[in-house]
Amino acid sequence: MVEGTDEDAAEGPGPAGTWQARNRCYSRSWAETPGRAHPQNLTERTPGSPPATRPQCRGMFAEPGGEPSTVKVGWGCHRPAPVPWLAACSDPGRGNPRLPSSEPTDTHFFFSVNPQVILILTKYYHADMGKVLESSLWRSSDFGTSYTKLTLQPGVTTIIDNFYICPTNKRKIILVSSSLSDREQSLFLSTDEGASFQRQPIPFLAETLLFHPKDEDKVLAYTKESKLYVSSDLGKKWTLLQEQVTKDHVFWAVSGVDADPDLVHMETQDLGGAFRYVTCQIHNCSDKVLAAPFPWPIDRGSLTVQDDYIFLKTTSANRTKYYVSCRRNGFALMKLPKHALPKVRGVISTDENQVFVASPRGSSPFFCALSQVRGVKGVFLANRKVDGKVMTLITYNKGRDWDFLRPPSSDMNGKPTNCQPPACHLHLHLRWADNPYVSGTVHTKDTAPGLIMGAGNLGSQLVEYKEEMYVTADCGHTWRQVFEEEHHILYLDHGGVIVAIKDTSIPLKILKFSVDEGVTWSTHNFTGTSVFVDGLLSEPGDETLVMTVFGHISFRSDWELVKVDFRPSFSRLCSEDDYGSWDLASLQGDRCIMGQQRSFRKRKRESWCIQGRAFTSALMARVCQCRDSDFLCDDYGFERMASSEPGTQCAANFWFNPLSPPDDCAVGQTYTSSLGYRKVVSNVCEGGVDLRRGPGPLQCPLMPPRGLRVSILGEAVAVQPGEDVLFVVQQERGDILTTKYQVDLGDGFRAMYVNLTMTGEPIRHRYESPGVYRVSVRAENMAGHDEAVLFVQVNSPLQALYLEVAPVIGINQDVNLTAVLLPLNPNLTVFYWWIGHSLQPLLSLDNSVTTRFVAPGDVRVTVQAACGSSVLQDSKVVRVLDQFQVVPLCFSQELDTFNPNTPEWREDVGLVVTRLLSKETNIPEELLVTVVKPGLPTVADLYVLLPPPRPTRKRSLWSDKRLTAIRQALNAQKISFLLQGGLRVQVALRDTDTGSQSLGGGGGYWAVVVLFVVGLFAVGAIILYKFKRKRPGRTVYAQMHNEKEQEMTSPVSHGEDAQATVQGNHSGVVLSINSREMHSYLVS
Repeated sequence: MVEGTDEDAAEGPGPAGTWQARNRCYSRSWAETPGRAHPQNLTERTPGSPPATRPQCRGMFAEPGGEPSTVKVGWGCHRPAPVPWLAACSDPGRGNPRLPSSEPTDTHFFFSVNPQVILILTKYYHADMGKVLESSLWRSSDFGTSYTKLTLQPGVTTIIDNFYICPTNKRKIILVSSSLSDREQSLFLSTDEGASFQRQPIPFLAETLLFHPKDEDKVLAYTKESKLYVSSDLGKKWTLLQEQVTKDHVFWAVSGVDADPDLVHMETQDLGGAFRYVTCQIHNCSDKVLAAPFPWPIDRGSLTVQDDYIFLKTTSANRTKYYVSCRRNGFALMKLPKHALPKVRGVISTDENQVFVASPRGSSPFFCALSQVRGVKGVFLANRKVDGKVMTLITYNKGRDWDFLRPPSSDMNGKPTNCQPPACHLHLHLRWADNPYVSGTVHTKDTAPGLIMGAGNLGSQLVEYKEEMYVTADCGHTWRQVFEEEHHILYLDHGGVIVAIKDTSIPLKILKFSVDEGVTWSTHNFTGTSVFVDGLLSEPGDETLVMTVFGHISFRSDWELVKVDFRPSFSRLCSEDDYGSWDLASLQGDRCIMGQQRSFRKRKRESWCIQGRAFTSALMARVCQCRDSDFLCDDYGFERMASSEPGTQCAANFWFNPLSPPDDCAVGQTYTSSLGYRKVVSNVCEGGVDLRRGPGPLQCPLMPPRGLRVSILGEAVAVQPGEDVLFVVQQERGDILTTKYQVDLGDGFRAMYVNLTMTGEPIRHRYESPGVYRVSVRAENMAGHDEAVLFVQVNSPLQALYLEVAPVIGINQDVNLTAVLLPLNPNLTVFYWWIGHSLQPLLSLDNSVTTRFVAPGDVRVTVQAACGSSVLQDSKVVRVLDQFQVVPLCFSQELDTFNPNTPEWREDVGLVVTRLLSKETNIPEELLVTVVKPGLPTVADLYVLLPPPRPTRKRSLWSDKRLTAIRQALNAQKISFLLQGGLRVQVALRDTDTGSQSLGGGGGYWAVVVLFVVGLFAVGAIILYKFKRKRPGRTVYAQMHNEKEQEMTSPVSHGEDAQATVQGNHSGVVLSINSREMHSYLVS
């Protein structure tokens, strides 16, 4: 005899070995079989009581010394930690368990329409390579007793990515396979539950497939290139529907709602980058026939088609709006409470002509988790966060009233819990399981009404690390603790058998089960060797009593599939005498729930029988008279108030006038004002009170236009000259039949319209000239007026952008950054300047900015010009130095005739001059930079850079012979180049005083130079006297600033022309004259 305990017996993992070539599948029967070894007897006990004696349940094992039946089902690996699962069970085509160890595995399970057929897809996933290297498909036709590996292509390695099952005919299966290089894919098609497959190559890389909800041969395929294909013959032939489609936002037509069953709803991206909601028929989906039920752009990933409803949202000017369409009618703006946060957290349900959404309201308490209790309509569990504490509540009337869960009076060991409301309640975790083969923290089932098992704790709030197991069989009225740790739960036979396996990272060999709704529990050794449990499987159908436990024995073992069959434990089917009943009631004892009294059938605890396929839980329902609790204060603009005064429980918010007519109320029509009450959806009460009754019908008054808005179709505000522009005028409130609309498009076009907002027809216009146009619409009737204004930018697309900046700049020297733009588009273009590594740009409307650099080095300057939807960019690198020289240059006047004043031409001329000077003077080309300046006359600056320092000796910049060589080459007229037509252009030194210089010399020029140098010598003498003494040969620096440019002349000898040089230092450009040259010049 083996006594059942609350602790699972476990053995440590076996030694990690190599991959095994087989897998053990244990078949367990719960009846004594002749010729077999005697089974172990099982006992159970009620929590808190000594072990009790129950009818013995026997387990069938292999004969002593015999080997269990074996079959190879693929690879497996495990690690002693919780297994991260990645997909939902509802989509068998997605990747499922991926174990992030050295040799992980993906696994998919599929039960066919025949309950005996099981398909298992295993994958060998290489973590380092990040890809699947091998996969295998296994098939069982005896519900897991034995498996056969299917060979899709003999002699060829086939990687199966996913598999998909037709929802209307589960005999039809599509496998998606890839080559090892992931460059091509194929489909394998089956129409016989996977007994055979036919290979079908496809011309694209499929990411997901979507079967038609009614037609078993029609399939949509979404590709990795965001394209959408369709097939009408189960994947044999494919047709491209649309490109640039948003993943997971493609929907087939809904039966009974969409008129065309072959209609496809999708979210696509247009050429301008905007996302739109479009529909088309699968046999004709060209751009010409695309329908746009919503004419404006939508937010990416916002389209949802669910039952009768279509949801989407738009964001414009930092304002988000939610729209909904019911039964494919026009879209209406969702009216959320005015001071709620503008965010819908999710659509919870759309059944029974009601949309149930979650939306936070400012700092008010909000629900952070919500779970519907299956099997009992209108019952929900929710976790609400109040003052930082998460607490669990339950509602029996679809959210009208909420109550805390009642704590049990004793724990599983019979000891008092000392948990007394209102300071202490029961709180449950409401988490969905990531692993599709295990239950979540709360488990309910449609065919087991009132049976709820959940993990949580007792106290003032929910504690994250506490996961004790609690169960209720009367829909939350009374609870009892059953385990101290979280367990995975599986309901069999409509909840007649509850199976629980501990959620742990250590290997197990014991499961627990209950046949009396969790009052007593028994234990069973489901395997002789402990395994890491990865999941639980049950045969399709709520009446099943067969389950499978799958997992691994060790880190690198194969799959272990253990079949557990409870059917032999029950000798007969249940009869009416085996059932009792229980009445649904709220925590306050109210039996009229959702307008009716409901009773459910329940198997008696002492009955040991199978409920079977024909079992129905509903026993009786009687309609109640309507009461106040059957009505909900949830009409728009109303809120339920916490007041004990009669008639004030539902009141209008301060911002809402309940007597105001609806927005679409027209003159001559009537309306009724709301009292704020609406009957709870799904409530079936009759007679009694009716809180919805208000005053009689009211006449719609003439209302002034309000909420007038003018926009361009597509929400653009920048267009091109000559482009057709469609203006749309919308009016949220006010009369539209008697309202006149004065439209001024800003370019002289004016017109008067009537019924403009009723027809919805846009105003088509075309602007011929660039500029900014003020578009105004004035709506006016006898009750008042409203006006809307829109500024439209009309500009041509940007064609070219060139950043002009001096290639060499001195430290702390003002530098001008100029963006040469074609076309210029003045006052319409915004310039973004990034200097260095800064991520924050400078913005300007002018095409030039002035800046300084405070440290030497190479600095990258980037400019972007944005005009409408057109954006261009250019970038240059500026060398910031503390010393360099600038030699002003000029050209023959004939060059001005050929100067187009474009950046490219100036750059080409500068490169030619640099190359000629380098060749003539033997100065390295990288130390010379010639920059031709914009405008006329054509002039340039030659930048002479300091050579890299030599380690042997220091060399003064001014003792360098390079300037002498450059001056000699220019004075000797050796620097020239040919233009078209054989015209030779001479390069010479530029006279910086007059702004130009002839190629020859003159006497007047020397006189000016002598006077200038005498003045400089006097200034130098004063400086020498003031600072005591300067040795001959010491370089004397003086500074001269000029707004346009900084320059100097330095005579070298009587026979040489005056030359202008500029040197940069920390204060900008520095005037430098060698004292010995000045002295020799003066005495001569």
